[in-house]
This record gives sequence, C-alpha cells and structure tokens, in this order.
Amino acid sequence: MNIALIAHDSKKELMVQFCIAYCGILSRHNLCATGTTGRLISEATGLQIFKFLSGSQGGDQQIAARIACDEIDLLLFFRAANYKPHEPDDANLLRLCDTRNVPVATNLATAEALIHALERGDLDWRDIVNPKR
Repeated sequence: MNIALIAHDSKKELMVQFCIAYCGILSRHNLCATGTTGRLISEATGLQIFKFLSGSQGGDQQIAARIACDEIDLLLFFRAANYKPHEPDDANLLRLCDTRNVPVATNLATAEALIHALERGDLDWRDIVNPKR
C-alpha cells in the first residue's frame, strides 16, 4: 500500500515516535511524506520514504494530487488544532480523502486503529478497488 505521512510542526515529534513504534509494519509499505516530516522520520527510523517538498513549499499539494489520482491508499496527517499559515491546510486533503475513499487519521488514536487494521489486512480492499499498474 502507498501511505502518505504529514505532520504540522507541533506534531512532527509525535509522528516520528509513531513511526518508530510501528516501523515493522510501515517498512512493508511504500511511504511518502512532506519534506521535513519525511526527513525526520527517515533519520529516526531508517525507513525509505519518498520525500515531496516541505508543506510550506507545496508538498501537501503534491500529496493531494496523488490522492486525487488514486495513488495514495492511506493518509496519516497529524494536525494541530491551531496551525500556522505556512502549514498544510487540512480541508482540501480531507475532502479529497472523502471523495476518493482514502482512510485518513488526523490524530494518534485513529492512526493506531488504522495501522492495526492495515496489519490485519482490513485495508486490502484498496488493492482490489485500485489495482496497481
């Protein structure tokens, strides 16, 4: 599965800790992230992550485009309640996930539920609906 990772500045450390905890599961999937988040996760875990631009430079929009093209199967977006103007805007990403039926987690509790569902195979229907080319 193709998993996208995004975190607002105040949630980057939480995302890194989440990825450390679930490195074994994440390592079996294709990961992409906004630039800074991807770099931090990669440095802490050794996971291979395709890094888009940083969020302030449009990395979240690059991920949104991949969601729109059915190239992302799961989005983990740790967002802050009060985010800064340069941080990714969640409204467009969440709308795209709703439109394209992409499971999305915006907090740690939901991310853990989805990562366990991923491990059990509960999200394998994505491969049937969107077969990889």
